Amino acid sequence: MTTPRTVLVTGGNRGIGYAIAEEFLAQGHRVAVTARSGEGPAGALTVRADVTDAASVDAAFSQVEAEYGPVEVVVANAGITKDTLLMRMSDEEFDTVVETNLGGAFRVVKRASKGMLKARWGRIVLISSVVGLYGSAGQVNYAASKSGLVGMARSITRELGARGITANVVAPGFIETDMTAALPEAQQAEYKKNIPAGRFASPNEVARVVTWVAGDDAGYVSGAVIPVDGGLGMGH
Repeated sequence: MTTPRTVLVTGGNRGIGYAIAEEFLAQGHRVAVTARSGEGPAGALTVRADVTDAASVDAAFSQVEAEYGPVEVVVANAGITKDTLLMRMSDEEFDTVVETNLGGAFRVVKRASKGMLKARWGRIVLISSVVGLYGSAGQVNYAASKSGLVGMARSITRELGARGITANVVAPGFIETDMTAALPEAQQAEYKKNIPAGRFASPNEVARVVTWVAGDDAGYVSGAVIPVDGGLGMGH
């Protein structure tokens, strides 16, 4: 039985973040999610936050701490895409994606580490993507932001590893969400051809890996990149 923890999932109002929050709730944890709009799953505390703004992140943490106590598990999941080919990509399209996906993870993790250091226990899970290490045409900004999370987790592991804090990266591949459902049939079939498992994942297949790496059994796993991609990115 895992110890009930206070968990914060950023971007927990839809897709993978929503599924992660649901799975933590199902396992008996106290769960809060940040969202710019919308709500997390029933039973979760939803707080408004913009991860590009440190003051907003701080206020969200303070709200969660007041309700549930110090955050023991943080899942940095909030992310955006602005896909376009390199030659057409504006500085703004590059900067906004990096600022949200990588800068946002930095601000959230920095704020979470305060309470974790005090408690000498913590779990930091950064949600990356198969694209971070595999690459993808039209996603120079997104891939750079997602591979940056690997260096972040490994540096945090070296800094905080002796304090009972782990930092790991979970790298999902193609997941059945509203986004993949909107793709034309032919395009979906083309993607599936490259996935050894021959299918997309359900969001809760990602969520269960996240809850495992955040749990009591994974205390000696840190600085790892755990792919949940059906074998798509093997070795990358």
